[in-house]
Amino acid sequence: MDQKTFLISLLAWICIFLFLWCPSDPVGAGDGYMLSSMSEASDGKSLTAQLQLINNNSLYGPDIQRLQLNVRYESNDQLRVYITDIEKQRWEVPRDILPRYNGVYTDSTDTDKDEEDSKDHLHELLFTYSNNPFGFAITRRSSGETLFNSTAMYNNGDLFGNMVFKDQYLEISTALPFSASLYGLGESTRPGFRLNRNESYTLWNLDIGSVNLYVDLYGSHPFYMDVREGGVAHGVLLLNSNGMDVQYGGSYLTYRAIGGVLDFYFFSGPSPLAVVQQFTQLIGRPAPMPYWSFGFHQCRYGYENISVVESVVDGYAAAKIPLETIWTDIDYMDDFKDFTLDPVNFPEMEMQKFVERIHANGQKYVLIIDPGICLNETYKTFQRGIQADIFVKRGGVPYLAQVWPGPVYFPDFLNPNTQSFWTKEISEFHETIAFDGLWLDMNEVSNFCSGITCSLPKEGDCPRKDAQTDCCLVCSNANTTRWDDPPYKINASGTHRPLGNSTMAASAVHYNNILEYNAHNLYGLSEAIMTNTALKSVLKKRPFILTRSTFIGSGAHAAHWTGDNAATWDDLWYSIPTMLSFGLFGVPMVGADICGFSKDTTEELCNRWIQLGSFYPFARDHSEKGSKHQELYLWKSVTMSARKALGLRYRLLPYIYTLAFEAHNEGSPIARPLFFTFPEDPNTLGISTQFLLGKGVLVSPVLKQGARTVDAYFPKGTWYNLYNVSESITVESGTYVSLLAPLDTINVHVYEGTILPMQEMGMTTREARRSPFSLVVALGGRKEAYGDLYVDNGEDLEMVIEHGKSSYIEFYADIVEGGVRLRSEVQMGEYAIGEGWLLENITVLATTTAVRSHYAHSYMKLEAISDKMIVDVSASFSMKRIKTDFRPEMDRYNSLDVVLAISNLSLSIGKNIELVIPWEK
Repeated sequence: MDQKTFLISLLAWICIFLFLWCPSDPVGAGDGYMLSSMSEASDGKSLTAQLQLINNNSLYGPDIQRLQLNVRYESNDQLRVYITDIEKQRWEVPRDILPRYNGVYTDSTDTDKDEEDSKDHLHELLFTYSNNPFGFAITRRSSGETLFNSTAMYNNGDLFGNMVFKDQYLEISTALPFSASLYGLGESTRPGFRLNRNESYTLWNLDIGSVNLYVDLYGSHPFYMDVREGGVAHGVLLLNSNGMDVQYGGSYLTYRAIGGVLDFYFFSGPSPLAVVQQFTQLIGRPAPMPYWSFGFHQCRYGYENISVVESVVDGYAAAKIPLETIWTDIDYMDDFKDFTLDPVNFPEMEMQKFVERIHANGQKYVLIIDPGICLNETYKTFQRGIQADIFVKRGGVPYLAQVWPGPVYFPDFLNPNTQSFWTKEISEFHETIAFDGLWLDMNEVSNFCSGITCSLPKEGDCPRKDAQTDCCLVCSNANTTRWDDPPYKINASGTHRPLGNSTMAASAVHYNNILEYNAHNLYGLSEAIMTNTALKSVLKKRPFILTRSTFIGSGAHAAHWTGDNAATWDDLWYSIPTMLSFGLFGVPMVGADICGFSKDTTEELCNRWIQLGSFYPFARDHSEKGSKHQELYLWKSVTMSARKALGLRYRLLPYIYTLAFEAHNEGSPIARPLFFTFPEDPNTLGISTQFLLGKGVLVSPVLKQGARTVDAYFPKGTWYNLYNVSESITVESGTYVSLLAPLDTINVHVYEGTILPMQEMGMTTREARRSPFSLVVALGGRKEAYGDLYVDNGEDLEMVIEHGKSSYIEFYADIVEGGVRLRSEVQMGEYAIGEGWLLENITVLATTTAVRSHYAHSYMKLEAISDKMIVDVSASFSMKRIKTDFRPEMDRYNSLDVVLAISNLSLSIGKNIELVIPWEK
């Protein structure tokens, strides 16, 4: 045998060995399907086809012989490709859990167009296919670029196979250009926002701490955004709740799901922001959040009693650090049972007095609920659950698991009867303690035991007091089914561990015989839906719910935090990519545990984390029992940082709340990657250490220990320091700039063309909302600027523009001869007028050679057009040239930088305003 023959034989034996010993290796899983018939609707908006299997292949089980293909334009910018078994109904995400297409085509065009012309002229996405083997491609009409192509091929030297469709194994791939930038496919912790090539992303919800990189965490989001050359973007959703691996090979992306259907939605964009707006139009717009939820929150696992909680609230007040909401973890419960109070450490009377006190001060209280209901015959919630028959089952009896209270059953939130049970429990507990929001933890679900079936021990305590998280049940895998041990092993927890490990057995059964195997990833979403419904019924106001486990559509019902991180500098950085990812997923109200959950934080780390965390949409300090306390007032330097950073956050609350209004009505994220505003700048595609709030507020945190400067990227234009607007940076093209960042400072800049509505800082949002408004008009080198403002009472169920309940104001500024014109256009101004909200201060930031720098101070009368009447407005007026200290060789000067500061105004924001502000006397 020559050397070449020997090497070929050796390679063949290696391949056989890998095939036999690696049952999850997908190579050779099928030869695909061929098109057998097709029909197209006369309006050109849909087609139906049948696919026939080419050859049988037994790897991962028998193939499904015939498939149905449905393709439909569901709107001008959304295309659906749906593939399923033609003979047998398969599992798919229930429409009552995720409502979607209702049979009405969204068409905003002229209906008088003739039928032939209207077939496809609107559709930016085009569907094409190959016959044998079957594959399909999605292309962009305007450019001809291929966005998705499932036809088996070599692409840039990589091979991917044909579509495979078995009962417990579905595989489909798409070719990708190496130049594509992909984002999404969560939830996992990663050291960057853009997906890494040659990585595999597993989607199977598990209670795994977010300190772990590249493993499946608490949520599953099979959605990605693809940004191509020039910032042109599209989105791809595979609406499938089954466990799956998604392999990104750089030149291809392959889905391997263990059940369900292939239900693809393609979103044309073409801007990144438009993709998210189109995506959330399908899955549900983000839930409206109460105004108070944008304040600062404090929590800890390990507040031993109510006295400790009271001392924390007092500590924040004494330190003059804003505190909106105090939280309690499971410490408040009686032996960790939901809807109970510890009679010794959190007695009912003392808790009621405490909540009354903080409510009188404008503060709120949120508490935790875990889904497991303790097996205790004297426990009223358990009794009612058994009577209502609302628990998940296996073998016809409730499925037994273990979490904090010991042996538990899990409510079945897919059972419609659970709604009345859950609402009653929440209602009765709210009568005991008037909480303002609920925190849903452990809802992947988490289970301290692993086993297909478990039973109670015959003797001994369960759980043992000295080993609360050790499994005390008697568990067995004797009754394993094909659902518990499927032929293809997804890479759960990064170790291909069994599906039921530390969660429910995959063979457990929900209402209407729905398998946990199929619905596992929906548990947290279904709990959030019922909790949202319950709180609306109980509170009669806008609910606030924080959930750990999520799926597509969770943002329509709840906020999210990034789970159990650690007090490390890496975790500080990782929080930014995760936050940005959830903005893509339609969950804009998101944040990480400030200062870190596990391990002992440090003074410097907590300084930097409260600076960054002050600009998370959801800002909460939370830490683990046993770690050192990390309330912000415990260090003098952290106190100063918190006052400064949270002070700016509270001043920006009108802007942030308006972003929340935009998120709810349009789906736009609150925190955004830089390329959302600057898609044409390719350098922004890889930035994961900075982010934007809305379109124009840039946050550039320090993420490295010991650093007193930060290298921040500034896209083209003029940027103003929001802590000192007399400092600006102007770059002719995107540039990294080294910024001073003392221990008490985070750099926050506003971009030219932006008008920021602001109010004064307060210790609570109630206090801040009572203060007058100011505007920062950042014209920079532009001739125009824009901003908007939404105001309501912050707690109505609906967050819409409605007569007497809310007002919406748009601000416009432009440079006119001799000065700057500022005007507003108001919708439904009666509410703002009734609240007495006034605009008192305007700061205009501009760069123009028309300014005369020697006019340092002057006083003048401004003419204001208010409610169509000309009135005199007394105002002090000052103008000065900005002095900058950046290196002149960087060419950061446009011309003359000026600040026009107008104060002592008294203009109702509920009335149309027009001011002309001259550059000089």
